[in-house]
Amino acid sequence: MINTMELIFDEEMLNAAINALKNEFFLKGESVKKFEEDFKNYIGTKHALALNSGTTALHLSLLAFGIGKNNYVITTPATFIATANAITYTGAYPLFVDITLNDYNINPVKIEEAIKQHKDKVKAIMPVHLYGYPSKMDEINELASEHDLCVIEDSCQSHGGSYKGKKLGSIGDTGTFSFYPSKNMTVAGDGGMLTTNSDEVADHVSQLRDCGRSKTKAGIHDYIGYTARLNTVNAAIGRVQLKHLDKWVQQRKKTVKRYHEELDDIEGLVLPPKDNNDCQSAWHLFVVRVKDRMKLKEFLFKEGIRTSIHYDLPVHLHPPYLKMDYKETMFPNAEIWAKEVLTIPLHSKLTEENITFITQKIKKFFKT
Repeated sequence: MINTMELIFDEEMLNAAINALKNEFFLKGESVKKFEEDFKNYIGTKHALALNSGTTALHLSLLAFGIGKNNYVITTPATFIATANAITYTGAYPLFVDITLNDYNINPVKIEEAIKQHKDKVKAIMPVHLYGYPSKMDEINELASEHDLCVIEDSCQSHGGSYKGKKLGSIGDTGTFSFYPSKNMTVAGDGGMLTTNSDEVADHVSQLRDCGRSKTKAGIHDYIGYTARLNTVNAAIGRVQLKHLDKWVQQRKKTVKRYHEELDDIEGLVLPPKDNNDCQSAWHLFVVRVKDRMKLKEFLFKEGIRTSIHYDLPVHLHPPYLKMDYKETMFPNAEIWAKEVLTIPLHSKLTEENITFITQKIKKFFKT
């Protein structure tokens, strides 16, 4: 069976974990500091702060900008639910706007309409680089600058992607990353990172993640904070994975190139957008669109190919958000997206034979 994704954990990562367990303090160990240093250098920001999840990175970004009750944060309903959940944790309201169907990312035209409609309440924009493909960051930053809003990049699926030569996660006021095991790189468990060029944000988040502990006054807590640190052993594994990230992304790009070469001309099958000079996807997932995806999914499974759905529902149609008066048909493009997307295998362990087999079976499905 060819899997949609495959975990990578080798002897180098095992040895790093064992060394951290034997020689470092389990929390706040040297590996955490080194991981932060490595990651900020990779992304190209002044600061990187290790956290216990990507969701926490989103949440603490919002808190660092003072966002809370009676504030609106513009984001997309075409994402994993954690994006919106992080907004609701603060007491703020996730103000969804629709996507464009060419890249499944938030539509800047709709952002501008939402800002004009709710000008006094909107405080931030949270674009998602869905599946690793860059959002239109120039237009988003321009709108944010015009209306004095902060931009929090949900880069949780975009490790290794770039926009106009800048790494995703370095373009907004903060970038946020998840190291959940299915991502392009992981820490062998939950984990996250917040990136920023702001000394003030970095200082605030470093306290919030550590129970609000003061940096200058022993035994004093300046904020109601959180237990949101990254464990030392996870950081040690993350450092090794980060070293290999670019190589893994390049391997993904080679597979994507083959998929496009073999599948581009199939009627009824919509492929994700190709890389271009401005947008270099991290290719976290290769997601196609097809009207009757369940037939294709079942056909491929019988042929020995696993697929997945990312995601079954747009966020506004999940029960907690329906209670916020969101309804069907409010975001038609996001609803088309959710009904038609199907994720086919994409990972660095795929062989040429695997790719040929997958593309042949997809062609066979559309010929029958």
